[in-house]
Amino acid sequence: MTSKLEQLRSMTTVVADTGDIEAVARLKPVDCTTNPTIVLKALGTDAFADAFKEAIAWGKAKGGSSEAVTAAVADRLAISVGAALAGLVPGRVSTEVDADLSFDTKGSIAKAHEIIAGYKERGIERDRILIKLASTWEGIRAAEVLQKEGIDCNLTLLFSKAQAIACAEANVFLISPFVGRILDWYKKSTGENYTSETDPGVVSVRSIYNYYKVNGIKTIVMGASFRNAGEIEALAGCDRLTISPALLDELDKDTGTLTQVLSADKVTADPLVTLDEKAFRWALNEDAMATEKLAEGIRAFAKDLGTLRGQVAKALSA
Repeated sequence: MTSKLEQLRSMTTVVADTGDIEAVARLKPVDCTTNPTIVLKALGTDAFADAFKEAIAWGKAKGGSSEAVTAAVADRLAISVGAALAGLVPGRVSTEVDADLSFDTKGSIAKAHEIIAGYKERGIERDRILIKLASTWEGIRAAEVLQKEGIDCNLTLLFSKAQAIACAEANVFLISPFVGRILDWYKKSTGENYTSETDPGVVSVRSIYNYYKVNGIKTIVMGASFRNAGEIEALAGCDRLTISPALLDELDKDTGTLTQVLSADKVTADPLVTLDEKAFRWALNEDAMATEKLAEGIRAFAKDLGTLRGQVAKALSA
């Protein structure tokens, strides 16, 4: 019997949301996505023990302030994780710009250039990398510049249609609309339980997908942040889905029938919208869920980046 994972592969590009080398080798996704939390977890495993030692030795040989060296080593480690993943997948690896640059357009652009240069030093060209940026106004503007330079971007922490519209206007390569974190907010806010069909995160991604397809927008929609396999099945047919190894394994063990839900041929009218900065900020402000989850996500990623930098600083001073 064909597993639901194999059926999903026939209708959606399957991406692994992990830094787990063994899982990637076993599950064979097309792409991999990482974030500061995933990088921190990966670097705590034996698989990256040598990479950590190498980066610390590299850092100790560098000049400059301790803060600058610590940040550079942390960047090097994130690229080490990404490079290992790039050696296993045929497609792209997403690497995130520092969360503390989420409201700094120029800083985000500069950091993206550093990331691309770091990969190039390892023989990995920009066409294998996606630069991840938070879907703030400043992050979207940074992506707009980078896309014009031929650096493809993945806009993450995306919780609203307004963010998706702004990303489309910036000609972003790919967006990662979140599902599970939206569900978390609504369950906490309303106290209700939701089915896969009524799941607010699923509804949100379906709406964005429909808007993009009916208006001929080329930006790739990659659903992310799943809490259960039902959410994934409810988005079967989406351009891409980035999924944790645990849920990929669950789908691989399930031999039930998977029905394609999303298709560019099955869309409904949804007029094209233009958002300037004022309209974008107002729309985001009016969406309490999106505003809160965006801020929460940035804080969480910044915290994990700070933890990594703390570990690096300790090792550098040893």
